[in-house]
Amino acid sequence: MGTTTDGPGGTGLPAELLDAYDDFGPAMRAAHVGLLASPGATAFLAHCATQGKVRATKRWRREAAALLAGAERGEEIVRVLLDGMAGQREHPVTGLSPVAGEARAPGIASEANETLVRGLLWAAADLGAEWVVPSVGGVALNAATGLGGSGGTCRNGRIATSAVGVLGEFGGAQGTQAAQALGRLKGTVRNRTVLKGVAKSLEAVAERSGLTPSMIRERAVPTFGLDARGIRDEPLGAYTAALSISTPGTASLGFRGPQGRVLRSAPKPVRDEHGLELAGMREALKQLRALLPVERGRLEEHLMAGTRWGRADWEPYYIDHPVTGSLARALVWEISTDGGTGWTAGLPERTGGGWALAGANGTAVPVADGALLRLWHPVRASPDDTGEWRAELVGRGLRQPFPQVFREVHRLTPAERDTGTHSERFAAHILHYPRARALMVERGWAGPQLGFFSEGQQTRMLRELPRPGELHPSDGESWRAGFTLALVDQQQSDGGLAALCSTGRLCFERRRGLRGAWERAGLTDVPERARSEAARDVDLFIGAASIGADPQWQGRGEDLDRDRGQEQDWDRVYDTYWNDWAFGELTESARIRREALALLLPRTRIADRTELTDRWLRVRGELRTYRIHLGSGNILLEPDDAHLRIVADPTPEAVFLPFEEDGGLLSVILAKAFLLADDDRIADRTITGPVRRAG
Repeated sequence: MGTTTDGPGGTGLPAELLDAYDDFGPAMRAAHVGLLASPGATAFLAHCATQGKVRATKRWRREAAALLAGAERGEEIVRVLLDGMAGQREHPVTGLSPVAGEARAPGIASEANETLVRGLLWAAADLGAEWVVPSVGGVALNAATGLGGSGGTCRNGRIATSAVGVLGEFGGAQGTQAAQALGRLKGTVRNRTVLKGVAKSLEAVAERSGLTPSMIRERAVPTFGLDARGIRDEPLGAYTAALSISTPGTASLGFRGPQGRVLRSAPKPVRDEHGLELAGMREALKQLRALLPVERGRLEEHLMAGTRWGRADWEPYYIDHPVTGSLARALVWEISTDGGTGWTAGLPERTGGGWALAGANGTAVPVADGALLRLWHPVRASPDDTGEWRAELVGRGLRQPFPQVFREVHRLTPAERDTGTHSERFAAHILHYPRARALMVERGWAGPQLGFFSEGQQTRMLRELPRPGELHPSDGESWRAGFTLALVDQQQSDGGLAALCSTGRLCFERRRGLRGAWERAGLTDVPERARSEAARDVDLFIGAASIGADPQWQGRGEDLDRDRGQEQDWDRVYDTYWNDWAFGELTESARIRREALALLLPRTRIADRTELTDRWLRVRGELRTYRIHLGSGNILLEPDDAHLRIVADPTPEAVFLPFEEDGGLLSVILAKAFLLADDDRIADRTITGPVRRAG
């Protein structure tokens, strides 16, 4: 079998089992000497080390089960090693047989230990213990997370895909746990291969349970012991720890003293006498804060998909759920009492007998048996109805977890109807490529990198659009969007990747059934909601990553590292584009921003100092008058239109915002407006200098 590495009194394991070519192997050997030296451990681990494929065969699993049963502490071995991998931090890792000078790439396991862990995962698949699914899910999440905690390259893709495959093996109560783990992966991991595995495993778990993947996920959302109010009180001696969620989805942990006095932090008696319980509450808070963004994303996917629910599912899994409900109750819903023909919109309102949807006009429709419910989407509403709901939200001071009522709608333009199969509405923009790609990955778009290497001159980013949650993937049609990016100039960032890119066409494809081929579709054939949502994503990427949105960009073209000889041409292109974007016509997202400001500004202390024009917020200070562009946030001084560069704190003073805007430009514009309205109090000379010179 080989020589041992830890001598007398050690584990007795051969060198190739839990090897020393990463941090994981030595750490496990040191922490679990007696366990790894127990009878049967070596034979079992040696068999696990032969599982080098994504999925284990039935024969391999039968042999693993026999060896596990024959190991004195077999189940404990599986558990501690999987938990060790779930908590393994990334570090430089070598291969199977490292040699002097060999590069050490970041990761969490050497090649041999990677294979061993994959075997442990498949051995765990046949265990019925309560710890199995959380441990496998922990390994999946750690391995599938991008290096450095990002959404990019997996820490270990092979371990991640095996762990995801194992999660798809469970049914019953373990299946519900597995769906929860898979749902967490779906909301946090961006690797395309892993996400495909997540979708397949969710489908497998759902099939075993007789439910759809959407139904499985909604039933698996934990409550963390919170009551219907979203509060969990935990007595800790004379004090009380309160874990709570406030609408629209902010988790906190507070403490109350014996007389009911609210405390900012855990008092000393709690820390000294109830350390374990306190640690448990803090861990629950950590998990709750990680879950809320996942649930927020899941609800937004349902909005995009147009999912429908009956009352029997909507009440317990959405509106009454202490976690999901904290988000769902801040959203506008629609109800149909005639099987889906007519729909009435309203905000959820608790009544004596259950729930009702309260309309902006003061009427309410009870949610009764037989009703269908779905999230309201402005693409289905008239401009008057949408405006009424926007005013209602601001009037109530109700903040939504994501833009719903203030959501952009992109309808077909005459030019798009003429082109037929593609849209050039978003073409010819110049973006910071790393920033744009990061946003695309975050929103579920995937595609090859753009850079100075073979086939890196152009890329196509794809996103499969959400489908109604009540359908299986084998039913009906699927839609996906494709957006083209190309290299621009001769600049590059680290690793030969593009520093800048230009935008191209937006196209759509359709697939019938689960295994059908993707086929190009005409723009008029794409469901309006799906088409609008894809266009909204692209608008977001451009708004956040365009060089025109960078107030420090102007004049930087001449400083860029590029092949000399073409710099003057590119400088002209950059300057022209920057000016067109920074001060030009408003995009759809900027028009929504203008509508929000029209409702918000009259409620602020600077209302009499501001004026909204076609594309500007005009602010009258004590020293000068300023115009803030509603699309880019750039500032011009009146009367000579000198450009004023300001980097403002994106959190304005005590101003209610009805939604958390992607990119946060609404709050930045408001912050700049408050600052400039009191320009005589500004102490920063980089701001006061240009202001006084302009006068």
